[in-house]
Amino acid sequence: MKLRNYILRRLLLLIPVILGVLVLVFIISYVIPADPARAWAGPKARPEQVEALRERYHLNDPVYLQIYYYLKSLILHFDLGVSATSGRPVLSDLKAFFPATFELAFFAFVLAIVIGIPLGVVSALRRNKPTDHFSRVVALTGVSTPLFWSALLMQFFFYYKLRWVPAFGRSVVEINRYTGFILLDSVLNWNWSAFGDAATRLILPAVTLAFYTMGYLVRITRGSMLEVLESEYVVTAKAKGLPARIVIYRHALKNAIIPPITVLGVTFGWLLGGTVLLETIFSWPGMGRYAAGSIVQVDLPAMVGFTLVAATVMILSNLVVDIFYSIIDPRVRVGGKTR
Repeated sequence: MKLRNYILRRLLLLIPVILGVLVLVFIISYVIPADPARAWAGPKARPEQVEALRERYHLNDPVYLQIYYYLKSLILHFDLGVSATSGRPVLSDLKAFFPATFELAFFAFVLAIVIGIPLGVVSALRRNKPTDHFSRVVALTGVSTPLFWSALLMQFFFYYKLRWVPAFGRSVVEINRYTGFILLDSVLNWNWSAFGDAATRLILPAVTLAFYTMGYLVRITRGSMLEVLESEYVVTAKAKGLPARIVIYRHALKNAIIPPITVLGVTFGWLLGGTVLLETIFSWPGMGRYAAGSIVQVDLPAMVGFTLVAATVMILSNLVVDIFYSIIDPRVRVGGKTR
């Protein structure tokens, strides 16, 4: 199968997946015990005001009709509804908050790859040595520590005790916003004080978010590398007298890197989902904090809109990984069979 046809087939499969996510979110929101209309109207609202909100948001209709109205607005007008708490279109809110979340998730993603994969390779090459033991402890700590606990520890030691970096907010320097990405906008404004302020405020949440993913990548890379190092073609390459650098990086690493690549798409999607709690702790003005507020206020349009955007980003990131994987190993385009 050609790469173009493979990509087209995967894109078509996105439609039922997104529809499934939408149906699941609506079903969950339909069975929650709280009354969304009462929460939006406030405790002192009159019954007719609450009923008007129910009619406006189709809350009195069966769940399948709610899904129909939502899909109709989404397909015809690309409308995610109006937030019941902010009073603004959900799409406008998500556009405003998305750059902060993406910036945080992207740098955490890069940090996890830059540290996790090399550490896993070194751990496999120095098996049962102090370096291996150290990396395994780091990996185990990363995957077993709850995200909120890591965030609180980071704040306590590096902000409260050591005063090295800020722990709250995104940036306090005013600049012209062109893209919404603070670091990029700081460069476009040639404002290096704003760049430094934004970068220092990004350190703690990005490192915290990357810690779990880094530990996961270390374990995956180490296990894959150990398996490849014991394979016949690597043993043969060593027996031929090839330099260790060529055996490791040209023969072993090229095949050992495939399993970590396959989980990177899920990893990036998890990073976006992990920002819901992390952004609340660090007062980071992104989609995660927006979603947390919408959950507290039972803001169904905002909740559904955030879930759809997060699911779409996760699906697309998996698609990108699958494309790279199909380039590295073309057998996946024909169901794992060689042609």
